[in-house]
Amino acid sequence: MHILRVAQDIFPETVGGAPYHIHALSRDQAAMGHEVTVLTVSDDVEERVVTDQNGYTLIKQPPRIELLGNQIFANTVRDLRGVENYDVVHTHSHLFFSSNVAALYCRMADIPVAITCHGLNSQRGPFWFSRAHLRTLGKWTYDSADVTLCYTDVEQSKLRDLGVDADIAVVNNGIDTSRFTPTGRDYPRIANQSGQAIVFVGRLVDGKRPQDVLDAFDTIRDRCPDASLFFCGDGPLRDSLESTAADKGLTDAVEFLGRVPYQQMPSVFRAADLFVLPSRTEGFPRTVIEALACETPVVASNLEQTSEIINQTGETVQVGNAEGFATAIVDLLSDQHRLSELGEHGREIVTTRYNWEETVRATTQILGQVAEIGDSVIQEKTESTSSPTPVIKDEL
Repeated sequence: MHILRVAQDIFPETVGGAPYHIHALSRDQAAMGHEVTVLTVSDDVEERVVTDQNGYTLIKQPPRIELLGNQIFANTVRDLRGVENYDVVHTHSHLFFSSNVAALYCRMADIPVAITCHGLNSQRGPFWFSRAHLRTLGKWTYDSADVTLCYTDVEQSKLRDLGVDADIAVVNNGIDTSRFTPTGRDYPRIANQSGQAIVFVGRLVDGKRPQDVLDAFDTIRDRCPDASLFFCGDGPLRDSLESTAADKGLTDAVEFLGRVPYQQMPSVFRAADLFVLPSRTEGFPRTVIEALACETPVVASNLEQTSEIINQTGETVQVGNAEGFATAIVDLLSDQHRLSELGEHGREIVTTRYNWEETVRATTQILGQVAEIGDSVIQEKTESTSSPTPVIKDEL
């Protein structure tokens, strides 16, 4: 099967759940014997560049303009010409102009197209814009696809409520549970702290609401004076967060780790006592299941698509309730036995339900059905490789 994947961002140039998902899926489908080409945008190039990356072809285009966090490259249509040479086009997120254009072009050219929903609302641009986009161009993009892949039943229901009539398939997001484990090396800058460690992992943007963690930490320090807070990630809010920490006199207990290489993320989660994610919106974040796979409990916003798993492995709090986050974090840090039990239960859930090999297998099978190749061919390709999720040395 020849797959064209259209994506706004891709790992390792961009760190995040969706960029890594796109990279790893392309890598592993290539290892299964499929031909995969990824079309993306990159600030690192001034003209179109074609390279090989871990077995798949990567086409980078320079951005021409940025609108509300959405980088637009002008040559999308040029790269889509000849799309009939592909069996299926797989786009990622309705929020990006490249996905909208790809869906339109494929419908005009009668080429099978699938789209993966990585969350319904943007964390980069204004909330009002992403909501308006979802109800107009976003809805049209989903309706134009032969199939939409969602991570959760909740997102499937929300798309149906929105009026999307096209086929929708639910495929659990997964991770490599042999990499994210509770045993192994701890991240030194966290492990060297003597007290309890709270970790935020993600882009420092308003949609992730890192400011709520910092606001909560004032109260946390009153009851847990040895606790430390670590921000793992970078973004436009970093300067203001650092200034706030200084103004509150918390610089001795708050550390900004910046962008940590993905291969070191298991050690970050292992070194933490708690992972906190106060986002106003998410799809189904990899960071949650990565933390749980390392037996690190989670305190997160009470979002419908993630609350079921988090309420079994930590605590949920209403978005924007800094005091509620402080109470939930302190209560968990004060009960080490419960903390340990939640961590163990979290890993059990992840290893049972969120396996990356199954994510790749199910996604590839659905793309094959859309491309009208048939189950038998997909099954044969899947069974012909001993490891559908190969270990890539440069990522370990």
